[in-house]
Amino acid sequence: MSRPEGRRAGRRARASIITATALFVTTLTALPASATVTPRLPSTTQATAPAPAQAANRVVGYFAQWGVYQRNYHVKNIDTSGSAAKLTHINYAFGNVQNGQCAVGDSYADYDRFYQASESVDGQPDSWDAGALRGSFNQLRKLKAKYPHLKVLWSFGGWTWSGGFGQAAANPAAFAESCYRLVEDPRWADVFDGIDIDWEYPNACGLTCDTSGPGAFRDLMAALRSRFGPGNLVTAAITADAGAGGKIDAADYAGAAQYVDWYLPMTYDFFGAFDADGPTAPHSPLYSYDGIPRQGFDSDAAIQKLKAKGVPASKLMLGIGFYGRGWRGVTQSAPGGAATGPAPGTYEAGVEDYKVLKTSCPATGTIAGTAYAHCGDQWWSYDTPATIGGKMAYARDQGLGGAFFWELSGDTSGGELITAMRNGIG
Repeated sequence: MSRPEGRRAGRRARASIITATALFVTTLTALPASATVTPRLPSTTQATAPAPAQAANRVVGYFAQWGVYQRNYHVKNIDTSGSAAKLTHINYAFGNVQNGQCAVGDSYADYDRFYQASESVDGQPDSWDAGALRGSFNQLRKLKAKYPHLKVLWSFGGWTWSGGFGQAAANPAAFAESCYRLVEDPRWADVFDGIDIDWEYPNACGLTCDTSGPGAFRDLMAALRSRFGPGNLVTAAITADAGAGGKIDAADYAGAAQYVDWYLPMTYDFFGAFDADGPTAPHSPLYSYDGIPRQGFDSDAAIQKLKAKGVPASKLMLGIGFYGRGWRGVTQSAPGGAATGPAPGTYEAGVEDYKVLKTSCPATGTIAGTAYAHCGDQWWSYDTPATIGGKMAYARDQGLGGAFFWELSGDTSGGELITAMRNGIG
């Protein structure tokens, strides 16, 4: 079934790796809101986010929690690849949303896994002392000490864990209270500089369908801003479906914009082998093109629609995928060909990291500001350093707040793609 940001289905499906490693993962836990806490929203002026500074050079990267398992990608790799110096913000994905509250997603990966000296950012092993912080949270603490400019946000939801947002929207203040107490838990409060919300999708369908109404997202973000205050970052990954009557139209993203520091429209996965027989199409076209399978499924359409609704350009980030989407059984080199199914991928059929595709199926052409490749009977689309350069020029020309990507482990060991983003965004 075709859907915008289909990558979110694939990449969140990788969270099943967590389940497969049950020996290492403890029970999902939430920090419930106190039954006696009944916080109220202050006035709109008080709850509004601070005016955004001129920060058109933000580069935000997602770190996938489950990458520490099969992918063997750890916080130290952000340092050794040279990526830490080029990032401005890291979004740690994901925390869960359960029973209307923010909850820990994988306690083992988050704060319990022991890192030996050779695996650790600062070359020092973790401590087994009672109460000592371990896991990725402690490694992020060490990374921030080494790169003081870095900010880290804890991202909640995602494709797999967005089902709880509907219940959260029924009591936004209680949800915000639970999130604040979790993010600001004394064990790791210094690690995080704010919260990122990845609700897929407000008043629309993702893995499940939400019917909380067009104002629910706005009310949720207002409550989060009220609780987290102006001193913390509050951001949100949002749909990029700019089709007529599409997901951008389903929620009040313009009304919620006053409460967020920035939005991350997921301008990738517009097309992919979730439509098994094709037609082949680039999953992250910058612009529309003749023969595009569906109008409104391109990055520029999303940016322009959000701006037209009243979202400031400076609060919009351009999304880049550090991976490709591909089909097999394809005989046509140009986009628009028929296929017989998803191409094989290392972790998921139809999806492969850039670091693999750059040599296994090098780009053979470009269309609509992105690249594609036809090798044997496989057809892939993905961004290269060159196409990323063009997309960063677009972000600058549009006055956007910067760019972001999913996710760090897809890049080469030397950080080719993030280097192209940093060099291009300025």
